[in-house]
Amino acid sequence: MKLGRLFQPRKSEFWLMLVLNALSAVLGWLAQTRSLGVAVSLMIAVFAVGNALLGARFAWLLVRDPASDAPPRD
Repeated sequence: MKLGRLFQPRKSEFWLMLVLNALSAVLGWLAQTRSLGVAVSLMIAVFAVGNALLGARFAWLLVRDPASDAPPRD
C-alpha cells in the first residue's frame, strides 16, 4: 500500500474523499462553536462522523494495492 496512490485527480473517489472530509471538518466545527440544541448538535456530529468514515473508505479504495484486484493467474 502506497500513500502516493492517494492523489489520483482523474478518479471520482479522490474528489468525493476531498469533499466529504472538508464537509466533516465544517460540520465538526459547527457542532463545537455554535450554541445549538442538543438534538441538532448530535445530528450534526453524527453526519460529521459518517462523512469522515465514508471519506476514509474512499481513501482506502485509492491506496489499496491494485494487484489484489487482478484475477488470479492460471
